[in-house]
Amino acid sequence: MKDPEKPTPRPPSAAPASAGSHPDRPAPKRKRRRGLLVAIILVVLAAAAWLILGSSKPKPPPPAAAIPVSAEAVKLGNIDIYLDALGTVTPVNTITVTSRVEGTLTEVDYQEGQMVKKNDLLAVIDPRPYAALVLQAQGQLARDQALLKNARLDLGRYQNAFQDHAIPEQQLATQQALVEQDEGVVKLDQGNLEAAQVNLDYTRIVSPIDGRVGLRGVDAGNIVAANGTTALATITQLQPITVIFNLAEDDLSEVAAQIATGRVLPVQALDRTQAHLLAQGALITIDNQINPTTGTVRARATFPNPDNQLFPNQFVNTRLLVKTLTQVNLLPAAAIQRNNDATFVYVVLANGTAQSRNVKLLATEGDVVAATGVKAGEKVVTDGFDKLQAGSKVVIKQAASAQNAAAAASAPATTTE
Repeated sequence: MKDPEKPTPRPPSAAPASAGSHPDRPAPKRKRRRGLLVAIILVVLAAAAWLILGSSKPKPPPPAAAIPVSAEAVKLGNIDIYLDALGTVTPVNTITVTSRVEGTLTEVDYQEGQMVKKNDLLAVIDPRPYAALVLQAQGQLARDQALLKNARLDLGRYQNAFQDHAIPEQQLATQQALVEQDEGVVKLDQGNLEAAQVNLDYTRIVSPIDGRVGLRGVDAGNIVAANGTTALATITQLQPITVIFNLAEDDLSEVAAQIATGRVLPVQALDRTQAHLLAQGALITIDNQINPTTGTVRARATFPNPDNQLFPNQFVNTRLLVKTLTQVNLLPAAAIQRNNDATFVYVVLANGTAQSRNVKLLATEGDVVAATGVKAGEKVVTDGFDKLQAGSKVVIKQAASAQNAAAAASAPATTTE
């Protein structure tokens, strides 16, 4: 009986099998195929990894497109410095016409709103009572003049008689006093006559100035009182006319210095919208006190007003020309930009980029600004600030339009048949 734990010995005649024919080892050809397959897989994996890693790297950003802007060149020129204020038109003279004598208003010889000249007849008070007083004064004067003449003749006779010792000296002295008394009476009569004549003249009411008559205050047929409170008419002088406006006390020294040199400071009067020029005049004077409440001083300007564009008590905008800056840098007001720190503009450089440049404003007149910090000939951006920053690439829209127009002009013409 065999022992199960012992292996069975091989027969001695059996030969050992070859390595290539062993069932547990692959053949050499099979080994090569497997290595080639592994190499291909590694190459594919490496290519996939390269593609994945290469696509994950950030790509460089494309170059920024130029920002289209509008620009204008800085120019050298002159600019006027104005002081703007709100003014009130004030007539040089306003006359309230009343009657100097009492009586019935018999005539009204003007039309409401009429332009009148000095000494033009406006109204007539019934002159008959005053003409009678003149006649009485003339009669009284004539009588007293006759008495004076007789007294002088008697005085001459008394003087001759006194020389001949025919009368006493006292009688001569009495006659001399009588002559002087009659002379005083004649002077009194002359005064009464002149007063009566003045009152008679006052019955004809005339215009004391050139101007425009307002609305009629009293109709013909009414009895008016002497020096009454009811005006027969109001006359306002319109040519020339003045405008009173306020100046800030900070500007007073500069204006006063210009007046001290004898220079006439022009003043413009504009309407409420400041779009229409009403009249041009000149500054007359400034007041002698500053209003402590408002910190302003009143000034008066005169205007010829030939077309009556200025009307009494009208509110106007005034512009006082103080001085003119000459040969300064002028640029459009649209180019001015502001932030919390400074006032600046964008200057277009020769390389086509925008540079931020701080400026100092000297004066503004309409759409033009005088400033320092830029040079004549430099181009400043006036439009297209939305995306604009310092160093941004820009293209001027006007230049692009000009180039397109030139290209279109140089292109050959095409015809259609």
